[in-house]
Amino acid sequence: MSPDFPSGTVGAGLGDVIGDVVRSAGRLTAAAAGLSGTAVRAPSGLPDRTRGQVLAHVAYSADAYTWMLELARTGREPGPRPDPARVARDAVLPAGPLAERLRESLGRFTDGARALPAPAWERLVPALAGWRHPAWYLLLRALRELETHHLDLGTGYGTERWPDRYVRWALDDTLTTLGARRFPLAAVTAVDLGRRWPVSAEGPELSGEGHRLLGWLTGRLPAAGPRLPPALPTPLPWPQPPLPGWGRLGDDG
Repeated sequence: MSPDFPSGTVGAGLGDVIGDVVRSAGRLTAAAAGLSGTAVRAPSGLPDRTRGQVLAHVAYSADAYTWMLELARTGREPGPRPDPARVARDAVLPAGPLAERLRESLGRFTDGARALPAPAWERLVPALAGWRHPAWYLLLRALRELETHHLDLGTGYGTERWPDRYVRWALDDTLTTLGARRFPLAAVTAVDLGRRWPVSAEGPELSGEGHRLLGWLTGRLPAAGPRLPPALPTPLPWPQPPLPGWGRLGDDG
C-alpha cells in the first residue's frame, strides 16, 4: 500500500481520497459535457477507440466499482455484475445523453464511497480479471480510470495536469508491481516529487518529472529527457494487478 494512500476509516484519510475522486470525476464530466456530436464520434488517443467509446468505458467501470462497494457494504452480491455489452450501446449515444450517463454513473460511485461504513473498506472485493483487493483500492482504481482516460479523450488534458497525489500513488503502485515482476529497471526518480523508487537489481536508472514517468509507464508518452539511458525496457501492459497483492479468487488468504 502506498504510504500516501491510507487504509481504515474515512477520518484517517480516505475522505480526502474520495474528494480527489470527486474532483477528477467533475473534470471529466465537464469535458464530456462540452463535446459536440461530431467531437464525441471523433477518434480518441487510444487506437481504434472513439471518444464516445472511452466515455462509455469509464461509465461502465464506475458501475462496476459501485457494485463492488455494495458487496463490501453488505457482504452479498447486489444482483448481477454490470454488463460489459453496455459499453458498445452507450458509445453510440448522442453526446448529451452519453455525458449524462457518465455523470450519473460517477455520481453513484462517489455517493456510495461517501456512505460506506469504515469497516467495509478493508473487505476484499473481486476484480473482473480474477484477483481480489480491499475495497479502499477501488478509490485508486477509479482515480486511475478517470485521470488516464481523461488524457485519452484527446481534448487537451495532458499528464502535467495529473494531480501530484495521484501521480505518487500510481507510481508507488506501478513500480512496486514492476519490482515484484523483476522488471529490468534499477530505479526511478521523480525529480519534482522528491521521490526515488528502487525497482530491480539490474537495468538502467530513469529520472524525470513524475507525471512524465507515469505517462511513459502507462504507454501514453514516449520516454524523454536530456540524460535518457541508451536502452530502456518496454513497459509492461498497464495497469498490472498489484504484486504483492491480496490473492486471486478462490485463494484462502
